Order: sequence, then C-alpha cells, then structure tokens
Amino acid sequence: QVQLVESGGGLVQPGGSLRLSCEASGSIFSINAMGWYRQAPGKERELVATKASGGSTDYADSVKGRFTISRDNAKNTVYLQMNSLKPEDTAVYYCNARIVASTDILRVNAYWGQGTQVTVSS
Repeated sequence: QVQLVESGGGLVQPGGSLRLSCEASGSIFSINAMGWYRQAPGKERELVATKASGGSTDYADSVKGRFTISRDNAKNTVYLQMNSLKPEDTAVYYCNARIVASTDILRVNAYWGQGTQVTVSS
C-alpha cells in the first residue's frame, strides 16, 4: 500500500507565498517522477510542475519564475514553493508520483494525493 499525503494549502493574499509538501509512504521500492497538478472549479486538471528522480524539472508556463519544485529523496517528499501568488492560482493542488511498489517491482504506477486547497484572494 502506497499513500501520498499533502499539506500546506490555505488562504493567502495576492502576492503572497505558500509551500506545499507531499510525502509518499508505504511499500515503496523506488520513486520516479514526483510532481504537482491543480484543478480549478470548472476546469480540467493541469500540470503545474514535475521533478524526475534524475533532477530534471518541468513547469507550466503560467508558473515559471514564480513556483519552484524540489525533492528530498531521503524523505520521499516533494515540495512546491509558490511565490507571487495570483488569484488565478486558486485551485485544488494534487501531488502525483510514479512509484514502483515493493509488492510489484515490475510495474510503475501513478499515485495521487487527496488534494489541498489553495485560495488566493484579498
């Protein structure tokens, strides 16, 4: 059993900052990419940022220069530092990880966290 648990969402004023965390736990053999997606009301879920196990990163154009993704591989944790937040960043943010479970090392599965609400409003 593998779980992703997110934390760090909340309400912040425009221009403010938040840091999201996501820890993977359970029967983990290895973790490939970890990342963040978001879904605003009435919109499809979209990629925010990802970070591969080798270190390469990918960001949505809308967050480049404002958001930074990082990983602590020893803690199986991924972070998203969000600066200069805008009202359009308001969404539920979901952690995603591609994990090889120790119960099935021949397969890479995608796991999702439960989501954390980020609201940017004055």
